[in-house]
Amino acid sequence: MSNQALQVLSKRRTQYALGRNVQASKEEVTWLIKEAIRQAPSSFNSQSSRAVLLFGAQSEKFWSLTKEALRAMVPADQFASTEAKMDGFAAGVGTVLFYEDQEVIKSLQQTYPLYADAFPGFSAHSAGMAQYAVWTVLADAGIGASLQHYSQVIEAAAAGAWNVPASWVATAQMPFGSNEAPIGEKSFIDDTTRFIVAG
Repeated sequence: MSNQALQVLSKRRTQYALGRNVQASKEEVTWLIKEAIRQAPSSFNSQSSRAVLLFGAQSEKFWSLTKEALRAMVPADQFASTEAKMDGFAAGVGTVLFYEDQEVIKSLQQTYPLYADAFPGFSAHSAGMAQYAVWTVLADAGIGASLQHYSQVIEAAAAGAWNVPASWVATAQMPFGSNEAPIGEKSFIDDTTRFIVAG
């Protein structure tokens, strides 16, 4: 059995070796990212996911800020690998900064108090689906990416640098660019460990 959607999903893999040889224009990539987030599902159609799209020097600035924040945290004799990783992310075309708007969550909690405790979890689900959607459409366009989690390290500096609203809480970062190295095969655990099929 063949399924076109599954073929697209299978293209999504982690790519750390990024370059700037992307055929799509900045405008085309921007459209892809925006449309992927628009189409990603969210509980109560809350549309709580937000994003800051950084290209070129702005993306480099983000990873430079992150590198300097980490320099204060990582022992000097261990920093070389951290620096190389940040420089690798900066070598790409751009970075998507993902956020969840807490004003939306608070509004839903007030409107639906019975589910108030569940909305932060629903927000996390929405964030994950938006990130997966973006990652998948980039992969389908031949653009490599990875998902990073430096929010606690860099959120305040990023908010100041790009005028991010105070109600937006950072969830992840996605550096992207051309695939400068082959992407390895993904291994899978045994189905008997992962699935139960009844009926």
